[in-house]
Amino acid sequence: MPLQNRVTPLGDIVATPQRGAFTGNRGIIHDPATRTLLNRRWTTKAWITCVCEFRGWRRKVMATRSWTELFFLDEATALAAGHRPCFFCRRADANAFRAAWAAGNGTPPPRAQEMDAILDTERRDGRNKRLHALPLPLDQLPDGAMVQAGEGSYVLRGGKALRWSFDGYAETTDAPVAPMLITPPSTLRALLAGYRPVLHASAATPVTA
Repeated sequence: MPLQNRVTPLGDIVATPQRGAFTGNRGIIHDPATRTLLNRRWTTKAWITCVCEFRGWRRKVMATRSWTELFFLDEATALAAGHRPCFFCRRADANAFRAAWAAGNGTPPPRAQEMDAILDTERRDGRNKRLHALPLPLDQLPDGAMVQAGEGSYVLRGGKALRWSFDGYAETTDAPVAPMLITPPSTLRALLAGYRPVLHASAATPVTA
């Protein structure tokens, strides 16, 4: 049975067989004896996105009293949920994200803790996901931005909205109706300033849903 450690663009953590291309964490939120989640869904404001392979290290997932391994379809999903690149295992990407954050938000290059504090206010409304009004028309949003319309989550690529699932992305015949921004606004501005998140391969060749 799959563990409950796969993350949706809305930040929910569910159980599904698909693993995804990135891992990450929000602190220790599981019981290693049962490998199940506790009631809390984060214990730190530092929500990070990590690579799945680093220096040949191996971990048994959710088996020790250490950080809880979460998994994401791709980096766009992780950013939408409110995570940022890890400065340890993804230093080059994290520095590129910080530089784009500074350029897009008109600030000096921030410390990780400063980004975490801002993201904490932008990704959450209590225990619920905070959605935001679109600052631009849908077709002008940058690649990797994500929106929500009804029950569907969508990633933008080349001005087109592709429907998200744990299996990847699919084209839709109808444009999302009354979409709201999932990606935190500060992260969106980093995307507008040039940061390019890694998208699942299906974003390049989506099937029709």
